Amino acid sequence: MINTGYVLLAISVGIIIGIILSLIYRANLKSKETTLKAEIEKEKTKVIEETQKEADKIKKEALLEAKDVVYQAKSEVEKELRERRSELNHLEKRLRQKEEVLEKRFDQLEKREHELSRREKDFNSKERNIQEKENHYNQLIKEQSLVLEKLSGLSSEEAKQELLKRIEEEIKFEASRLIKKIEDEAKETAEKKAKDIIGLAIQRYSSDYVVDATVTAVPLPNDEMKGRIIGREGRNIRALEAATGVDLIVDDTPEIVTLSAFDPVRREIARLSLEKLINDGRIHPTRIEEVVEKVRKEVESHIREEGERAVFDLGLSGIHSELIKLIGRLKYRSSYGQNVLQHSREVAYLAGVMAGELGVDVKLAKRAGILHDIGKAVDHEVEGSHQEIGANICKKYGENPKVINAILVHHGDGDPLTVEAALIAAADALSAARPGVRKESIESYLKRLEKLEQMALSFKGVDKCYAIQAGRELRIIVKPEDTSDEFASIISRDLARKIESEMTYPGQIKVTVIRESRYVEYAK
Repeated sequence: MINTGYVLLAISVGIIIGIILSLIYRANLKSKETTLKAEIEKEKTKVIEETQKEADKIKKEALLEAKDVVYQAKSEVEKELRERRSELNHLEKRLRQKEEVLEKRFDQLEKREHELSRREKDFNSKERNIQEKENHYNQLIKEQSLVLEKLSGLSSEEAKQELLKRIEEEIKFEASRLIKKIEDEAKETAEKKAKDIIGLAIQRYSSDYVVDATVTAVPLPNDEMKGRIIGREGRNIRALEAATGVDLIVDDTPEIVTLSAFDPVRREIARLSLEKLINDGRIHPTRIEEVVEKVRKEVESHIREEGERAVFDLGLSGIHSELIKLIGRLKYRSSYGQNVLQHSREVAYLAGVMAGELGVDVKLAKRAGILHDIGKAVDHEVEGSHQEIGANICKKYGENPKVINAILVHHGDGDPLTVEAALIAAADALSAARPGVRKESIESYLKRLEKLEQMALSFKGVDKCYAIQAGRELRIIVKPEDTSDEFASIISRDLARKIESEMTYPGQIKVTVIRESRYVEYAK
């Protein structure tokens, strides 16, 4: 067995050694702590010194920058002060100059005032002398008037009236003679100037004309195509007529199909559609509807382009888009073979040239010229003359009243309110009368007028009749003793119906019946 005393001794020795070792470790730890604190303190002192040095450096730099800023600000202030002083000196100099000028003017005004005072005194003196002389002369006139009244046997008032009457008669005679002379000279000058202006306008506008024939026949490659156009039981031709609104006439004429319609645009759509269908070879109702719709859009686009081109070429602006479309539609309208769009462009140009020569509104004349026949674009759809239709359309789309008046009176139906309106009528006549532009011969024209007059004379009670305005109006004078007002209205209505049924003519014909009673007596 182990001795217990040795064990206790060993434990005691171990405890003592542990305590000694613990004390030694604590002493070393405290020594290291002291050393570390000394190093930290030393590092702290070093950092503080470096920070102090850096702060001193920054402070010096800031002071230098502040000095520079203060110097620059001081320089700018001094410069501004110098400029202000210079400006003040300049203003002071100007004020001194103005003061000198004002002093001179004040001296001049004082001199003028003295002069005016002197003149006023002289004027008052002269006025008194004049008043005295006037009183003396008035007295003499009164004395002479009394003497004249005694000699003539007339009072002064009666003599004055007699004198005024004679002077008035002489002035009227001289005025009428002068007016007659001025009128004669004006007529001669106006006629010469009008001829010069019209001649100049025609010379400045030269255009080739090809007579426009309304195309109503479509050529076919062979007669077999007629059967394909008609289709089984006529379904193709019915589909084409329904889609275009045009009548197709398939007769015995070889290799030709005729189109019939009042609307020239529909006729053009039908012609183009039929040509495309013939070239394509596929002709059936569905294909017909597709082609017609496609061609209709193409024609509408072409109509707008033509209207815009016409307006642009004339240098006009502000025309309503619907009016531009109607202008484009005139490309497919003809009057006696003359293309109406080409005619309207020519009227606008001629009117513009004449307006420029006369010094009136060129733009207004051109505007009225391009729109003067706008009613012909829809005269197959709307009742009335193309002048009335065109005026109503332009009024609807807010056109200038002067343009509307020019449209209404360009065939003489009324009085022109402006010079431009008279120029439109002249330009329209020039354009229509140029050789080659219209295909109606003079013989057929005269025959049409003669036929109109013969039809009017065939009615009972008609005394005289005149076809005027190129056959657009028939003016009839009836015998008042044989015809009542009611019968005159019947004549106009029946004659209009007879003309519609027996004659072919463009536009419309106005029938005017005049019944006039005159009562004459003679004093013996």
